[in-house]
Order: sequence, then C-alpha cells, then structure tokens
Amino acid sequence: MTAQYPDGTQESREINENYPAEQAFNDFLSRFTVTGDKQEFCGLYGYTSFNAVRYFEHIEIKDCMQEKNDAPDILYILYKYVIAFDHFNNTMTLIELVENHEPDTLDELERVIRNHNFATYDFRPVGETFSTLTDDEHKANIRQGIAHCLRGDVFQIVLSRRFVQRYEGDDFKLYRALRSINPSPYLFYFDFGGFRIFGSSPETHCRIEGRHAYIDPIAGTTKRTGNADTDAQNANYLKNDPKENAEHVMLVDLARNDLSRNCHDVKMDFYKDMQYYSHVIHLVSRVSGTLDDEADPVKTFIDTFPAGTLSGAPKVRAMQLISELEPHNRGAYGGCIGFIGLDGSLNQAITIRTFVSRNNELWFQAGGGIVAKSDEDYELQEVNNKLGALRHAIQMAERL
Repeated sequence: MTAQYPDGTQESREINENYPAEQAFNDFLSRFTVTGDKQEFCGLYGYTSFNAVRYFEHIEIKDCMQEKNDAPDILYILYKYVIAFDHFNNTMTLIELVENHEPDTLDELERVIRNHNFATYDFRPVGETFSTLTDDEHKANIRQGIAHCLRGDVFQIVLSRRFVQRYEGDDFKLYRALRSINPSPYLFYFDFGGFRIFGSSPETHCRIEGRHAYIDPIAGTTKRTGNADTDAQNANYLKNDPKENAEHVMLVDLARNDLSRNCHDVKMDFYKDMQYYSHVIHLVSRVSGTLDDEADPVKTFIDTFPAGTLSGAPKVRAMQLISELEPHNRGAYGGCIGFIGLDGSLNQAITIRTFVSRNNELWFQAGGGIVAKSDEDYELQEVNNKLGALRHAIQMAERL
C-alpha cells in the first residue's frame, strides 16, 4: 500500500493481518479534516478491483502475465476540485479543497468550464469484437460450474467471460453513447491517466448514509425486447421461474449475512422488484441494516466484498473456483467503484456494464450465476443479453 499526500510525501506499508486494509484506509482518511460547506462531497473517489479480495480474505487470485495491465488493485484519490452536478435542478456546484490560509482558485476553474474552445475527437472501433474465451470454452466452464454445484462444493458460482474491442479516437464518446442508451443509477467515467474505467452500473454494492447501510442485490435477468407485451411476458416468467427465484433468495440471504457482520436490525426494504433497463430486466431486492455502535464504515464495506451476485455462495469457495476456471484475473470487473466520504458515508457501485480502456483497447465482461439446474446455452445467452447495451454503445459512438 502506498499513500501519497498533497505535500509530495508518501508512505508505503504492506497490507497484512497486523495492518489490515481497513486500517490503511482509515489512517489515510484521518489525516484530513474538512470544514465549510458541501462536506458531503469531500472524500476518496476511485475503485476496488475484484483482485483486491486477496487483501481481505485468504484467497489466491490468478495473476496472468498476458494481462498487459499494471493498474493497482485498489486506487482512490482525494481530488482538490469537485464539480457536483444537480440534474434535477440543472445546477453545478464548484468545490475546492484548500489548506488553511491557502487562496482558492475557483475563478480559474470557472473560466476553464466556460471556455468552449476545446478539441474533440471521433471514436471508431477497429476490427471485430473478440473474446478471450470461445463459446465452446465458456460452455465448458459452465459445465464445470454445474459439476461443482452437484458435488456440493458451492450452491452457486458466477462465471464470466471477457470481450475485447480495439478502437481509435476518444473513448469519452463511447461513455456518452452508453449513458444515453442505458441510463442507470451509477454513471461514471474515471480517467486515471494510463487507463480509464467507465460504465453504467445498475447495482449498489454497498451504500452507507449516517449509520444505515444498504445492499441492492440483483439476481435474475431476462432480455428486454422493446415490445411491451413481450417484455411483460418475460418479466412474468422471470418472477415465477423456480431457478431464478431460488438464486435470488440465496443471494439476498448472503447480503443479509454480509451486513449482519457489522449491523443490527437487518431487514428487507423491498423484495423481488422488477427493474427495467435498456436491454434487460432485472429482479432486485434491497437489504438494509443499522451499523453497530463500534462498527466502522470501511470495515463494513470490506466485509461485504465482493458482492455475492458477482461471486456466488459460499462466497470464499466460489471465488477460489472462479480463479481456477476463468483464464485471467478479473481486474476491475466484479469489484466496485465509487466514493468513500471523510464524514463516514460511502457509496459503491458494482463494476458491471463497464469498459476498461487502455492502449486503444476496450475490455468488457459479463457473467451469470451457475447452479445445479443451469442450462449452458441459456447461460451463454444471458451473458450476451447483459452485454447488449455495451455493444450497442460501441456502434452508436461511431456516429456521434
């Protein structure tokens, strides 16, 4: 772990049992005290990759030499400037973090915002989209997942598949296309210099407001056609399908168990709601709890990571099998991305429906929950359904 501070100094320390990840986060956060208005926007913005589970649990994560990706497993930044958009009131608030007696430079920031003389570039996909797994290879993985369920190793395992698309130009055009065709609760574009992570995630990994914590597990997906009658039939099938419901109950129970490690009064706020997105229909519930008096928000977040909907149940064994079966480590996919506030608040989305852009390559990934009664062809198609919005965005971005 390396912490860098505004004065240019930095500290490095190994994450281990004597210095756990939550202590590293809290030590860094404790260095900063904020006064003034808009404190709710002040904190760390960034991501926790799926690989970061190696710092939270005793699980070996596969390292692939072909990844061409030296992005950190965890990266959060305390930004000097924050621009907060209120889309309901069409307002924009400029926020700057300054040290005591340091003059603010918000006037300069406003001039930059009002300057309309900036370069724009097109986006163009190059070649065809390809996967690091063929259809047959992914179906073979699904069969192995089913076998592990039948043997009782796991009740469910989420197996994913990565796709790659080369491109030229400005990937921000792709983000604009994605957010226009697939508006979601979490829309994000993070530029970390050598790589970017952007997407439209529908799923809350963990949200903490005051002393209340929330998880919104999505378990159950069907295709949306655009025809109201057909979509209603698909939603009704999803709501009544025994397999989908069994998976949903299992993962809701897992979310309840995760929150119960640091919370009391854990309950369901809503159960098996149908939520409609541009290309899919999801079955969604909300689990909430009140943090125990001694509970720490960062530890609560870590104890829910990764989401059961992206790993399986029991979670530890499912993650071990994922590392064995998938040909590469997941990187950002299946982790989370968002905000850790200096005031103890927290809001993290699961990193799904997301692109990772690096060296003119886009990586995007999707998976499905495998149980004993899964059908390999159905599960293969579910991955395609979940990637529908991302593929559509690639086509649309070229026309912007």
